[in-house]
Order: sequence, then C-alpha cells, then structure tokens
Amino acid sequence: MTKKLSIEEIAEIACPAVITISGFSQDLQIMKKFENKIGGASGFLVSSDGYIVTSSHVVADQKADYQAVLEPTKKYPVKVMSRDPLNDIAILKIDGEKLPFIELGDSSKIKLGEQVVAVGNPLGEFYDTVSAGIVSGLARLINARNSSLDKSTRLKGLIQTDAAINPGNSGGPLINMQGKVIGINTAVVSGAQNLGFAIPINYAKKDLKEVMKYGKIRRPFIGIKYIIINKEIADQNDLPVYHGALIIRERLGEEAVLPSSVAGKSGLKEFDIILEVDGDKITEDNYLSDILERKEIGEEIELKVLRKKKIINISLKLEEKN
Repeated sequence: MTKKLSIEEIAEIACPAVITISGFSQDLQIMKKFENKIGGASGFLVSSDGYIVTSSHVVADQKADYQAVLEPTKKYPVKVMSRDPLNDIAILKIDGEKLPFIELGDSSKIKLGEQVVAVGNPLGEFYDTVSAGIVSGLARLINARNSSLDKSTRLKGLIQTDAAINPGNSGGPLINMQGKVIGINTAVVSGAQNLGFAIPINYAKKDLKEVMKYGKIRRPFIGIKYIIINKEIADQNDLPVYHGALIIRERLGEEAVLPSSVAGKSGLKEFDIILEVDGDKITEDNYLSDILERKEIGEEIELKVLRKKKIINISLKLEEKN
C-alpha cells in the first residue's frame, strides 16, 4: 500500500511544480489577468522537460502570448500545444531541463470522502496557495461560464470537492494523499461555499500522450452540425423522439453536413436524427461528442438514424478532425 503523506509533505512536492500563467494581448498590448468565474492563472509541470497541464479556458485567447512563472525570477515563454475545450484541458510546453514536476495519479480509483489537497496561485498573485478537503461528490455535470469569452462549457464527470478553489487558481492540481494529481481544478460555483470542481486527470492523460507523440490532440470527426434533442426541443419542433442528435445548421449559409466529410460521403442529411452509435443511445447525459471521444480514429461505427419516420443504419469510418 502506498504511503499516505502529510499535507506538509504534499506541499513540498507540489508547490515547486505549480506555475502561474499570464497572457499578453497582441491587440491591446496589456497584461491580462484571468479573473472570471471559471478563470484561472495556474498550471502544473508534469515532466522535467517542460510539459504543463492546465485548463483550456486559462489560455483561451488564441491571439495572446503566454508566459509561465515558476518563481518571480524565473519566467518562460509558453507554447500552447493543444486546447481541448470539450474537457477544458490544455497542454503547454516551455523549454527547460530538470524542471520540478508532479506525478499523475489514477482518477478512476478516487473514493467518495477521501482527503485531497488543492494547490494554485489565486488571481496570479498569491503563490503556492494550499487548501485541504475531501472528495464531496463524483461524476458531476455542470455548465461552467467563462465570462471573458461570454461562453458556457458543459463539463462532465467532474470531481466535487470542498477544498478551496478560488477564481484564479483553476488550472492547478487536485492531489491525493499519496502526492499524485487526480484532478485539474476548474470551476467554482458563484454564491456557494465549499463547492469546487476538478476535471479527472485521466481525461488529460490521453491528451498529454497524443501531444507528446503527435504534437497535437487528435479527435475522431464525422463532419456534422447538430443539437441534442430533449423533451422540450422535441415538443417545440414536433419531433417524434425525445433523444438523439438532430443534424441541423447553426446559421444560414453554412453546411449542416460537410460534403467532403465521412458524414457527407456516407449519405447523412440535414434533419436526420442520429439515435445511437454502435447501440449507445444519444441523450443529454451522453452527447454524440461524448461517444465519439471514446472511439478511435479509423474505427468503423454504425449509426442508427431516424429519417422521415423511418429507421436506417449507416456505417462510416471515423476521420481525424483537422
């Protein structure tokens, strides 16, 4: 059994690897601080050669340049290797050797009520802030809002904790008592106390592995625009089912199905409703994007499709999203 560490020992391991991330806007030529509901300016080193894990919303501005601050006197330019807004994860890289880093744990083994430690740099100013608590809930689903981009993100499978997670230290690690990262602190609920959320670290492991191997995150792609059907949408639009992905364009002038994509080549059409993928039912709790994320590029899948009150089956091979 792995030795249980004290909070002091965990702080000694984690703090040197937790960094502050700041952005420099090319448009406004001003330093930007991330001070929004799910915003943050923290991240953590996961390798001695400079790979960093943080939240995608921390580096959401694609026009900005970013830097990592390890100490007040140690600042490094950051290369954003990948952004995964679906899971609110980003992988960054700085050039360095023998950098301090923290090991990744296994978030599938988290137990309700176990002790955890959150580390971060709230508001990018209060370095090495450590707070302790427990895992208060598992597999939570929330809609987190990034006020700086005026966007909401649906985050699933989250770890709920009462360890203090403040605006500004999201992107930092949630650590178990063996000193390993089990989550990425990502969101706080405005107006609530002792209610923070972290992305399971296993979500980031796949991203990190792909970035290290390919230099980017690869995602399965079929090439459609869609909305997820629920009872309200079905009733409002006189649809015959209360679940599935309705293929429909978001705005005039765009394609609902990209002609050159596997969806276009396989014969999918606007107003088709994809009900299932390989027998996996599409619902509000199980988006089409969730299902595709569990698939591999090049894998052949079978779709159960409702077209004009008739069920048809369509097979296609998943492509890489460019």
